[in-house]
Amino acid sequence: MNTWFFPTRLAWRQLIHDRLKLAAATSGVLFACVLVFMQLGFKDALYASAASMPLKFDGDLFLIHQQSEAMWRPAQFERSELMRALGHPAVAEVAPLYLSLATFKALDTQVKRTLMVYGYDPDTDLLNVDAIKTRKRELRVKDTVLFDEYSRPEFGPVSNMLEAGQNRTEVNDYKVTILGVFQLGISFAADGNIVTSDLNFLRIFPNRNAEEIDVGVIRLQPGVFIPEIKEELRAHLNDFVKIYTYEEVLKHERLYWENAAPIGFIFNFGTIMGLIVGMVIVYQILFTEINNYRFEFATLKAMGYPHSYFIRMVFASAFILAILGFVPGLALSSSLYNLAESQIFIPMPMTFEKAFTVFVFILFMCTTAGFLAIHRLDSANPADMF
Repeated sequence: MNTWFFPTRLAWRQLIHDRLKLAAATSGVLFACVLVFMQLGFKDALYASAASMPLKFDGDLFLIHQQSEAMWRPAQFERSELMRALGHPAVAEVAPLYLSLATFKALDTQVKRTLMVYGYDPDTDLLNVDAIKTRKRELRVKDTVLFDEYSRPEFGPVSNMLEAGQNRTEVNDYKVTILGVFQLGISFAADGNIVTSDLNFLRIFPNRNAEEIDVGVIRLQPGVFIPEIKEELRAHLNDFVKIYTYEEVLKHERLYWENAAPIGFIFNFGTIMGLIVGMVIVYQILFTEINNYRFEFATLKAMGYPHSYFIRMVFASAFILAILGFVPGLALSSSLYNLAESQIFIPMPMTFEKAFTVFVFILFMCTTAGFLAIHRLDSANPADMF
């Protein structure tokens, strides 16, 4: 117990002796902690929003053109590729899905903003959203759509205006009627969403061809082994069409933002920079503390205290600073997460796993700073000082 207790007590007394320096060091760790929390929070929100639509897919296998970087940037392929899958005895049903960005005229301000339009046969229930399923018969009516009420507020108070009887607007300068709302969620690629039938989709996008689809959804017979069927279907498709399982579609969307899109690199780079800044601040504080007390340390060494005692003291100081910075950093970051959710309309939960990960990062940062500052202990040599 004494091995760590006494160095820790000395480290604590050193830190609180100069409260101004302690406040500066704690602020540096807190800053790094908040910065890392926010970078990880935004990155997780990015990945979660990218998968918000694929998560609602009701299918077993999915066909996507190999040049489709992500769902919001699809490349079309021939519908006949999807129809080939019907020849397999394990395939129960296939359905095409059409995707495209379009301008939506706000009901109140008449300002146009870009959102994502999903088009498919309502009877296929491709999106597992109850609010869409209950209105699927109405969606078959010409020029009707459903609006995602989790879209950004710049699209206007759609729910309130629907209650007031105002339900006519334009999508891509094409007049449509909003039947109601559903809940899906926005992403970094689109500020809002609407769902409509495949026929209405082609009316909104007159230049699109019904034979050119964006995603092919395949449903299999119950009890079949999906990976095996996937490989069998793969042999009957052209090379430019990729076939994914449900989990692979989610991974495909995540990898785009993580690797292909620059924003994933920016978040990772911001995390690293936050740790470096915090490490430099902690290093300067520990280095100054050792330098200021080198005569006292030399005296203790002359009294018989081993060099390892002072090494443990430095690491104890680093650990204390990590705790002092992390606790308020966690509280502040939780508040900032709630604030960010209210502004970007994308969930940013503070999970135990995320908090533990950040604590490990901060502890590593402070420990590394302590390791770099240890060399200054060599100046506290009694033979050189006296």
